[in-house]
Amino acid sequence: MTETKEISWDDRMLPFQLERSDMRGRVARLGPLLEHILSRHDYPVAVSAMVAELTTLAALIGQTIKLRWKLSLQVRGNGAIRTIATDYYAPETEGGPARMRAWASFDAERLQEGVPGFDQLGQGYFAVLIDQGEGTTPYQGLTPLAGGSLATCAQTYFEQSEQLPTRFDLTVGRSRLPGQHQDHWRAGGIMLQTLPAASHAAPEGGTLQSADILQGAQSEDWNRATMLMATVEAMELVDPALPLPNLVFRLFHEEEPTSFAAQPLVFGCSCNAERVRGTLSIYSAKDIAHMTNEDGIVTADCQFCGAHYEFDPKSLGFEAEIDAEGNPLPKGEAGENRAAL
Repeated sequence: MTETKEISWDDRMLPFQLERSDMRGRVARLGPLLEHILSRHDYPVAVSAMVAELTTLAALIGQTIKLRWKLSLQVRGNGAIRTIATDYYAPETEGGPARMRAWASFDAERLQEGVPGFDQLGQGYFAVLIDQGEGTTPYQGLTPLAGGSLATCAQTYFEQSEQLPTRFDLTVGRSRLPGQHQDHWRAGGIMLQTLPAASHAAPEGGTLQSADILQGAQSEDWNRATMLMATVEAMELVDPALPLPNLVFRLFHEEEPTSFAAQPLVFGCSCNAERVRGTLSIYSAKDIAHMTNEDGIVTADCQFCGAHYEFDPKSLGFEAEIDAEGNPLPKGEAGENRAAL
């Protein structure tokens, strides 16, 4: 069992396993990390809540996958809320923190006050993207937006694409902790999942459900564990003073739970000037000219962290005349760049 000496369990994800029923789970709590992400944008409450939910899902799912680099969860719809995206970067060192970032786009004129964010997504899809880094082919799995929540969409993804019965319980909102003078965003979530087993085919004309995958004693174990999970209270998920191992034991003591080392979560963005240059390297000088503003520079802003970049247009594209430091590029090098691209 992990020790419970930490004063605050904010921005942590705790993996655990239920020995009796042979299931695994994750519980996560987000505080300052979530506030940092949302404070960089002026989102309406409904949009902020959806960003918080997707970020919590990414925190829960990230370590479940044998991830070398990045997990991305994306939601795209044709409603007032058009896009929500969050990235989870695997720890660079053993025991190090995982880095997270998130953003959203929306049509302010179409947003309806008092209407849940999920209902303002419209038709679209929930996407899981896994990028294991250089030399690998990124994976993408999609499931339609349905079921009334992002948690349900994630459950459907695991049941359809991975054939792993999975349950999520999330809570997000604004609260004021003792000693604070204003409300801050907080979120918490718990995930329960069976271990991989034999594959199953979806029923004709339908979608694969937990009942189609689980049989006999395994089905009974699943029903029992999910009933215990359903007793979690929203306040337990977001209370920074409640150690996560204590919460796991409170919920699943009958299932002989074992908690493992907690995963720290921090804000982190992968953007930098070099990456922006790389993105623009496919454009010709004519294209770059169209991007150049009246001040004679090309600007770019990171949607995730808000970082602002400015470039000399002559240093961009495959017809660049100078390098990032303003030094002239050899004519031969420019030709080689065009040939390579």
